[in-house]
Amino acid sequence: MTPSNLSTKGGVRAAVRDVPAYPFTPVDVPVKLDQNENPYDFPAELKAEALRRMAAKDWNRYPDLHADTLRDAIARYEGWDTQGVVVTPGSNVLIKLLTELAGIDQTVLVTDPTFGVYTLEAALLGAKLVRVSLNPDFSLPVAGLLGAIEREEAGVLYIAQPHAPTGHIDARADVEKVVAAAEARGWVTVLDEAYHQYSGSDYRDLVRAGSNTLSLRTFSKAWGLAGVRVGYVLAGPELAQNIQKLVSAFNVNLLTQAALEVALEQPEYVQERVQEGLRERERVLAALQGHPTCEAMPSQANFFLLRTPDASAAYKHLLERGIVVRRQDKLHLLQGCLRVAIGTPAENDALIAALNDLP
Repeated sequence: MTPSNLSTKGGVRAAVRDVPAYPFTPVDVPVKLDQNENPYDFPAELKAEALRRMAAKDWNRYPDLHADTLRDAIARYEGWDTQGVVVTPGSNVLIKLLTELAGIDQTVLVTDPTFGVYTLEAALLGAKLVRVSLNPDFSLPVAGLLGAIEREEAGVLYIAQPHAPTGHIDARADVEKVVAAAEARGWVTVLDEAYHQYSGSDYRDLVRAGSNTLSLRTFSKAWGLAGVRVGYVLAGPELAQNIQKLVSAFNVNLLTQAALEVALEQPEYVQERVQEGLRERERVLAALQGHPTCEAMPSQANFFLLRTPDASAAYKHLLERGIVVRRQDKLHLLQGCLRVAIGTPAENDALIAALNDLP
């Protein structure tokens, strides 16, 4: 078969050919507010200890088969059974695996809008994607989700709390109602808690109460370790065992494990940084109240949506002042919206000043 034939039947699957690449282009500017990262690096003293441990490792040896040492450390931190912990290089990898687990030849059920990786993986894997519009206030569309759960063939349901990309947090009773219906119908429910430290929400008890419900968590946000790339699942042992079957052996390297073990031994820095992030979030939102043309929307995450009269013009205006944010204006319900991460106090001052200059 020649390279020119790869797009024909029997070569690259149509589902892969037809899906655009992940929509992100890095922009090198002084103020980076486009990826919802923690604006502070891993503490210097912890980084030094992690590097010391890395240097002491035998790099010629394979790491743990399933990140077993790291799974134990996460289990102790979370108060969880080690057999119910699954670790991969980033939660995006887990989203792919969870879609493989319960979405292929079945259904991927999401709200609209939602985190783009859910829909991307559904498309790449040829799953049936069902979208249910959020309510106009960005709250969970309980009736619509219950109808879809009842109507569609069971698969995987993604619910982000706080929601991405809106930063909205839902009433617990609404989440419980949807999860209970999904459990009763045999769906796998993924409670994506990537930003839970910023909202104070915690659905581990709901995961414990079910057999097909799990929590998806990450070290990329509040922990300030996006560059290290580790995400994990908290689930019941049986569900976790089935997820683990899809995880490649030796998938978390020993250098990454060393860094995470140090972080989990001294997690106090996370809460300190979360509290600063919360103070800064409220300060920025308060400063933007009453803006003549833009609306800064409430959020329970480390980012917020800014609705503008012209997202393209606002994005370019900020970029000219050395600030990059993320356009969301092509998404359902988000006309004119930019997604803006909370940065350091100085970065947030620059953002406020630039937005006050926005025509």
